[in-house]
Amino acid sequence: MGALIIEGDRILLVERGQEPLKGWWSLPGGAVETGERLEEALHREVREETGLEVEIVCLIEIFERIMLDEQNKPEYHYILMDYLCRPTGGTMCAADDAGKAEWFTRSELAGLKITEGTTEVIAKAFAYRS
Repeated sequence: MGALIIEGDRILLVERGQEPLKGWWSLPGGAVETGERLEEALHREVREETGLEVEIVCLIEIFERIMLDEQNKPEYHYILMDYLCRPTGGTMCAADDAGKAEWFTRSELAGLKITEGTTEVIAKAFAYRS
């Protein structure tokens, strides 16, 4: 689950504090726990990683990511569902497996070490809002 949390002309990203992709910037989110509904998982992950409460607007994209190990064999296989969200409360504070949580304008994204597909889905979310 991934949250495209947009406020004005800025998007909230988290710097991953653990592997895989430690040190890379990504959307707040994470795995669905057994028995948990998708929207519940998104709310929980956003709260755990950023301290924020959000309103889910809509599903923007479903994205598949297969990460290979040193032997070029699949190590991780993710199905990512990215939802456009609006912040509704809470106090921003990076926590759980997020090292940092920060707001960025679209022009600031170019200088970031950012996970594959993230820039493109952010562009879709901003286009949807227009």
